This record gives sequence, structure tokens and C-alpha cells, in this order.
Amino acid sequence: MFTNTLAQSRAWDFFKQPFRVLSSLRLTVVCLGLAMLLIFFGTLAQVHLGIHAVQARYFQSLFVFWSPPGAGWKIPVLPGGYLLGTVLLINLIAAHAARFQFSRKKAGIILLHFGVILLLIGQLLTGLMAQESQLRLDEGETRAYSEAPRETELAVIDVTNPDYDQVVAIPERFLTRASTIQQPTLPFTLKIRRFLPNSQLVMRGQDSSASSSEATNGVGVNIAVSEIPRTVKDDERDLVSVFVEVESMEGALGTWLLANAISDPQSFTCSGRTFELVVRQRRFYKQFALTLLNFTHDRYAGTDIPKNFSSRVRLVDLERNENRDVLISMNDPLRYRGYTFYQSGFDNDDKTSILQVVKNPAMIIPYVACALVALGLVTQFSMHLFGFIRKRNA
Repeated sequence: MFTNTLAQSRAWDFFKQPFRVLSSLRLTVVCLGLAMLLIFFGTLAQVHLGIHAVQARYFQSLFVFWSPPGAGWKIPVLPGGYLLGTVLLINLIAAHAARFQFSRKKAGIILLHFGVILLLIGQLLTGLMAQESQLRLDEGETRAYSEAPRETELAVIDVTNPDYDQVVAIPERFLTRASTIQQPTLPFTLKIRRFLPNSQLVMRGQDSSASSSEATNGVGVNIAVSEIPRTVKDDERDLVSVFVEVESMEGALGTWLLANAISDPQSFTCSGRTFELVVRQRRFYKQFALTLLNFTHDRYAGTDIPKNFSSRVRLVDLERNENRDVLISMNDPLRYRGYTFYQSGFDNDDKTSILQVVKNPAMIIPYVACALVALGLVTQFSMHLFGFIRKRNA
């Protein structure tokens, strides 16, 4: 009995010091100070990197890395948003376990802190699970997928069967590594010769100083490619280019230049099957399809200032036997199957509607957290107010 008690005491002593550090107020102050630095440097970096790159590098990461220009190594210089948020969450939970005891007088504070904890969890889940994309529809066009405006993919399409296409999509993060990609359903391998995150494409007849092309097949033979800095503007997107060599069991079939600026797929044959290669914006397929029936753009009288724009679409879902018309306007989105479609913009002389598509499984958590924080504040202030009134009356 004495031996078990001594062992438990030693185990508690072993965890006591780390627990004190995790629950200390000093850790809270340090994390808040680092968060202020992270926001400051992240705001400055938007000038050169743009808001989307800064969001990924500074706030949706464990560490912020820095490397000298032209160097192939990097070192962490600041904790990222995910790391700071996780440490703050652990610190808040540990502080509650170490100091707070439930009582009626502290009910408001407990609700308030529980709301803050839920808010941190909701933000973490939103960053990890939320998915944003765009759906561009011309009048009369039908699509069952949306596209990521700043992510690309390499699509290998087997068009041998006239009834359907078999598609293998390779995300952009695999293209950035100059390596070999092998997929079991494909009778060949893909070798990424060179990847350009942003590029400029011109016809070789317009650039007499262009060097010889790395492409041996397709339209890339007549195109000169040069790498340019990545864009930081919200209304622009990078033109991704990649040189891909296709190699089968019989040997190399050639090298193709693929880019999201080249919309037409480039075809070749291998093992008696016909394939197409294309670099396109990353697609997110849905279980339903939307058809744009009509787009309306209202302006204030005598000006070009948009007053309201809306899209009338037809929603078709064969699994759920849905076939109905829906109006999506600026303040009235469509919510269906966990997706929310917002009217985001328009293009092509009001013939193209742009819908922002958001899927966030943790969407309800911030609302519940804010409600708990408000309830905790009201409860705590009410208890103090009633206590003050009772003392004054006495």
C-alpha cells in the first residue's frame, strides 16, 4: 500500500512542473505577445506575398520559416497560427483544471471561458476542414463541380471509352517536386521535368531570343516559357506551367508543356488507349448539378453601380429526386448538402455568373461559442448587479 502511494506521488511530481508551465499566466502573456508579432509581420508580408500566401504561410501553419534569397535551406523564426492557437487552447484548459472550481458565483466565468475554448476549437476545425471554391456558369451551362481559383491539378483523362471518361487528378503539391509519379491505373509513369508556379507564354515566332523548347510533343513545341514572380493581387491568378515526360514500358513517349493558360487537352496513345493531358484549376465534384437559367444585374438609375445581381439556377439531384429552380442573390444564398452558394460576382458582359462555394462542417461552432460568451457575460454581470442591489437595499 505504501509502495503504491509513493509511486503515485512520484508520478504526480513528474507531471507537476510541466502542468504548472502549461497552466501559467506567463505562458498566456507570451502567446499573446507572439500573436501580436505574427499579425504585425504577416500584415507587412502581404505587400510582397499577397493575402492568400500570407494566410497559408503565417496563420495556417505550425511555424513561419525564413531563408536567405537563393538559399536552399530555411529556419523557423516564429510560431505559426495553428501552433499558437493550440498552445493557447491547452493553456486555457489547464488553467481551468488547476485553479477553477465550479460554484454558482462563478457560473458566468465558466460559461465565458468555455465559449472561448469552443471558439478556438471552431477556428482550428475551420482552418483544417473548410473548403472554398468558385463555380462559374454561363447562361445555359450545367456543371457538377466547382473550382479552386488558386490551386491547380494535372488531369490525366482516359477517353478510350466513348461512354465515359476515366480521370486521374494529381494535385499541385505533387507537381512542385521534380519527381516521378506512378499511378496503378495508368500504363505509364509521369516525370515532372520542370514546374513553374507562375509563367509567361509567348509564341516562338514572337520571341527570337527564346531558347530551345523542352517540349517534344503537343503545342508546347511552338511556345516559349519564362518564369515570372507570383502575383499578389486578389483579382489575378498565377499561370502555372509544367513540363511532363511520359514514359511507358516501351520507352519515353515524349515531353509535353502543360499550363492552365492552355485550356485544350493534349492527347497521345499508349497500350492501345487514348489519353489526354491538361493542367486545370483544381475541381471539387458534387453529387448534384446546377444549370444557370438566367442572370440578372440591376444597377442604380443613371449609374454603373451594382444594386443587385442574382442567378436563377436549376438544381438537379438524381439521388434525392430533386429537380427545382432556385434564385441565388446577394443576400439569399443556396444551402444544399452541406454547401453554401453565394452570389459572388459576374463576368462576360453579364452572361457569366460567379458563385462562391463554401463547405464548412464546423460552421455552427463559432455561433454556439459566441452565444456561450454572451450568456456568460450576461450571467456574471447580472449576478454582480443583483448582489449590489441587495446590499444597497439592506
